[in-house]
Formats: sequence, C-alpha cells, structure tokens
Amino acid sequence: MATYVIGDIQGCYKGFTRLLKSIQFRPQKDKLIAVGDIVARGEDSLSVIQYCHDLGEHFSMVLGNHDLHLLAIHAGLRKPKASDKLGKLLKHPDIDQYIDWLRSFPLVKTWKKDTLIVHAGLYPMWSFEDAKQASKFINKQLTSKHYVKLLSHMYGNTPDTWSSQLSGMDRSRFIINACTRMRYLTPHLALDFACKTAPASAPDILQPWFQKYNPHLTAQQTVIFGHWASLQGHTDSTQFIATDTGYVWGNKLTAVNLAARKSFHVNA
Repeated sequence: MATYVIGDIQGCYKGFTRLLKSIQFRPQKDKLIAVGDIVARGEDSLSVIQYCHDLGEHFSMVLGNHDLHLLAIHAGLRKPKASDKLGKLLKHPDIDQYIDWLRSFPLVKTWKKDTLIVHAGLYPMWSFEDAKQASKFINKQLTSKHYVKLLSHMYGNTPDTWSSQLSGMDRSRFIINACTRMRYLTPHLALDFACKTAPASAPDILQPWFQKYNPHLTAQQTVIFGHWASLQGHTDSTQFIATDTGYVWGNKLTAVNLAARKSFHVNA
C-alpha cells in the first residue's frame, strides 16, 4: 500500500486522472491525501469531487481556501464567479451530500507523526500540536449545525498576527487564514496577503513563512503544503515540500509518495 499527497487539483479532472494513471494508483489499496483546493477554476470540479468521494476511506484531505469558499457559496453567503466553473457541481442533486462530506475534513493532518499536511503552511509560532489543536477548533465549528456562522465571519485579513489571547471569530479567522491563505510574513510575523509572487520578486521586507525560524520545529519534521503556485514546487529545503505546481495555470500537477519522498508530475 502506498500513500500519495497530491497538490492543488482545482477541478482539473483530466490532469488528475492522468496523474493517478502515471503513478499506477490502486483505488482499493493505495491512499490519496489532497492538500486542499480540489475544486474551482478547472474544467470539471464535479468529477473530481465524485471520484474523491467514491474512494471512501482511501481518500482524505485538508481544506483549502477554494474549498471553504465553495461551502460559503453553497450556504448563500457568496456568489460564484464564472471563472470558478462551479455551476455543474452546484446544480448536482448530490451537492448537499458533497458539502457535508467536505465539512468533515480538517485544516491540518499528520502522517506518521513527523509529517504535517496543510494547504498554505505552518505558522512559525506554532508546533505541530498547536496546528492540530487550531484545526480541531475550526473542525468543531464546521461540523456543527451552526457552521454557516463560521463561514459568514471567515472573510477578512484581520487579525494578521497570532496571539493565544485571540478568541471567538478573531481566533477562527486567523487560524483559517494561516492554514489556507498564508504565503508571506512581515518581520513581526504578520500575515501579508498582497504579495503572491515567487520569493525572488517579493519586497525585501517580506519572507516566505517557511524561511522564518520556528522554535517548535525539529529537523526530523516535514511540512507538505500547496496553495503557492508561483513557487513551482521550490522551497530550497527538503523540510518544506511544495506541491502546488500550477497545473490549472498551464504548468504541472504533482503527487508525492510519502514513504519514498518521491515526486511525480504530469504537464498541462
């Protein structure tokens, strides 16, 4: 049995199935973990959802910002953009079932204790355990019957700095932003949402979250993330593995065999 982590699929069903074929994925034996953003922008989000859902216990994922946005659209809190190509999915008779299924997934998950999987990254003030507890805080709200309240307050860029004293929706919003939208940080560890370029083109005052010192992270621990297509999979560190290689933008879709730490790609 092999376990693979796959980068941002974003509704690109054809590329998704080509990648699974290339790694000889066995649906009844192997396991697949998505780093989030399995929907939106690609040609067939519905087929991606259906395939992943039908894998049952052989599929798991962490939620990304586009997945959360789909939940908000379904709840009537936001309107879909034409560029997200979600119409077929939203009109499907099983959409409520798929939404409840998505709500069950966490923001972070671990594999064999030494590997953390998250959509955007690990905030440098957090340990693996801190991130897991933060994820549980959100998951409890997402799986409750009052989950729409969380979705209605999750949008916004503040607070941009972590404090253990944060509470209520401020705490929830920061956790969601750190786990699903983070790329760059200021010298004071404030989240910056304006810059999305590769590090070589970023302002000098900003640093990628994975270049910030994290006193809680040991050399044996690895963070696997997506979200940041302009990195093209490059972090200059084997400790931080970037899996969003921009397939939806005409580049590559990436999967990583977790045990072997070997990457596989298909071109758009």
